[in-house]
Amino acid sequence: MRVSRNAMGTLFVGGALSLTLAALVYPSLLGVRTVSAAASRVIADTQWGPLTEGDRDFVVKVRAAGLWEHPVARMGVEKGTDRRVVTAGRTLVDGHAALDTTVRKIAPLLDITLPNLASPQQTGFVSRLTTDSKGEQFDRDFANILRQTDGSFFTTVAQIRSTTKNTLVRALAEQADHIFMNHIAALEQTGLVDIDQVLAQQTTAPDLPDSDLTPPPGIAGQQLAVLTPPPNPSASPVDIDRIAGSEDGVTSAPGNGKK
Repeated sequence: MRVSRNAMGTLFVGGALSLTLAALVYPSLLGVRTVSAAASRVIADTQWGPLTEGDRDFVVKVRAAGLWEHPVARMGVEKGTDRRVVTAGRTLVDGHAALDTTVRKIAPLLDITLPNLASPQQTGFVSRLTTDSKGEQFDRDFANILRQTDGSFFTTVAQIRSTTKNTLVRALAEQADHIFMNHIAALEQTGLVDIDQVLAQQTTAPDLPDSDLTPPPGIAGQQLAVLTPPPNPSASPVDIDRIAGSEDGVTSAPGNGKK
């Protein structure tokens, strides 16, 4: 049976996207394994409960996810040609801005240093979508890349929510659970997600060097980049001051365990 040039091109592009996504989504899958392996190792005793290595890594991963997904979501609003892609982009901008506000609130309370840059692999997502021309290819890549990564990270969120004993980390996980579920729904509602491909790649991770999966370490005391919310945000940050138990959010010095 002869295959047309157009069909061959579609198969080639689809295959290339499949390989690229399988490589790029790996950080989220690694995160699931990291949390599982380190969940019981306490690195600090804080007034809000013990802080494990998995808890700390989760806070850092939420920050890193926002550092690349927030600009990509803004790109979706600006470059999307399908109105449903534009809507999904707005949903992600809104959610990540709210999550990042919560992360920047709890990090100093738990003595966690946050990154200011995404990992090399996450930066690869941004580069991929930046080079896509405005049109159908960008819309499809946007929907599939973000659906795959958010679906993978969603399992990390559930893992932390079910295991953490730290009140502040639990509050962040509950917020992330709600927001990432909204993101997944918005991306699927574009009608552009190849769900079979996405689900297959979420469970198949290639071997990649740790250096590609880890955001450059943050510098203590550095000014953190702020993820700007949309003009009329619908997602709200967690009221950390109330949860922490005082008006200024600090009732005593948090634990000083080495992190």
